[in-house]
Amino acid sequence: MRAGAGAHGEAGGGVRGGPGRARPGGPGGVPRPGWGSGDRGGGAAAPGGAPDGGTGPLIVTEDPGLLDDLLRLCAAAGARPLVLHTLPERRGEWEAAPLVLIGDDAAARVDAAPRRQGVLLVGRDRWEPAVWQWAVRVGAEHVLRLPEAEAWLVDRIADVVEGAGRSARTVGVVGGRGGAGASTLACALAVTAAAGGSRTVLVDADPLGGGLDVLLGGEQAEGLRWPAFARSRGRVARRALEEALPEVHGLRLLSWDRSDTAAVAPQAVRAVLGAARRGGGTVVVDLPRRAGGEVAEALAQLDLALLVVPAELRAVAAARRMAAVLIPEVRDLRVVVRPAGAPGVPGHGLASGSVAGLLGLPLAGVLPHDPAAVEAQETGPPPGSGPRGPLARFCRELWDRAAGPGPVPDDAPEADAREATPGRGGPLRSAFGGDRTATPSGATA
Repeated sequence: MRAGAGAHGEAGGGVRGGPGRARPGGPGGVPRPGWGSGDRGGGAAAPGGAPDGGTGPLIVTEDPGLLDDLLRLCAAAGARPLVLHTLPERRGEWEAAPLVLIGDDAAARVDAAPRRQGVLLVGRDRWEPAVWQWAVRVGAEHVLRLPEAEAWLVDRIADVVEGAGRSARTVGVVGGRGGAGASTLACALAVTAAAGGSRTVLVDADPLGGGLDVLLGGEQAEGLRWPAFARSRGRVARRALEEALPEVHGLRLLSWDRSDTAAVAPQAVRAVLGAARRGGGTVVVDLPRRAGGEVAEALAQLDLALLVVPAELRAVAAARRMAAVLIPEVRDLRVVVRPAGAPGVPGHGLASGSVAGLLGLPLAGVLPHDPAAVEAQETGPPPGSGPRGPLARFCRELWDRAAGPGPVPDDAPEADAREATPGRGGPLRSAFGGDRTATPSGATA
């Protein structure tokens, strides 16, 4: 049992007048225009709700002010709650609810309920010692005080609606210098992940590039591009995002349109990438070679960043500057070396180990020359689509080494703080071997 945290990890927990004290409205329920009177424990179903079970939480309270707040948060999360004033009368309904929000006024009325997971005790006023006693008695996982815990609670309710699962393994690709082949590698990684059956989202985060939709031959595909999300704030619904994006070669693509829009707000990047990651599977981000608020938001959500560097001295010099920007921002940074010169001709360029050593970064692999991939940029087939090609084999081997699924989101308030300020670690780091990053960060209750 923990105190609830708000958007910035603030602890809060409270009780209004002591658990069990009756609220205005009386035992007949809270009078609200347009609500039908309930027949199960003196409750009522919210308009549009699902009286026989739905996608939203079970709310137990008679406090009109608290109920208004909880209904507002449910609406923000896209949830349709069932509202009761005491324990439900139907057998199994308490256990079947995906989440139970108990007002501090109703704690005494649910004291006899069977123990279960997903019970939150919610109040709006200052802390009183009795709240902890009631939280233990009802088996609450967290004690939340509004409005401090509103941001976290919206996310928790939205997870119920969307079906919380494992976060996507998220890989970013960036060139050590211009023309290094980062966009080609990003597309190939996404295409091979999708071909392997993984739910895949490819994100073009470089507004000044040529557009990954063009590289994939999907510029005519129907769906939204980045400018449509430029004003996004807060939480973007995962399903709505996926349904809105173009689908090409078995993956969802978020790219740029042909307008003059060359940037989106950092908050929009955070919201959109957060939604993409919540669906599980794989997210690949093609990163720009620059710093900035929106780029930092993208870097913060990566499990692994791949720096593509041609095996040339000037390219290594440029890559050192790029690495200096990336190292403080990403959990795990590794180098992919692209051999210089003509394929198969010895004596051209630096050795891959030398490139990694000069950069002081672990080597993720050597990018093979793939004539078919070069030709495909003109003829249309996407990079990595030829299953027997060298580039596709390289990508499959890389994914095999990082085959572990993404981390399981913790349902504690601390998890919200970690999402806002990601820790230094993740499944991909261990999959590639070594540990050069710092101790995970995150707020504590």
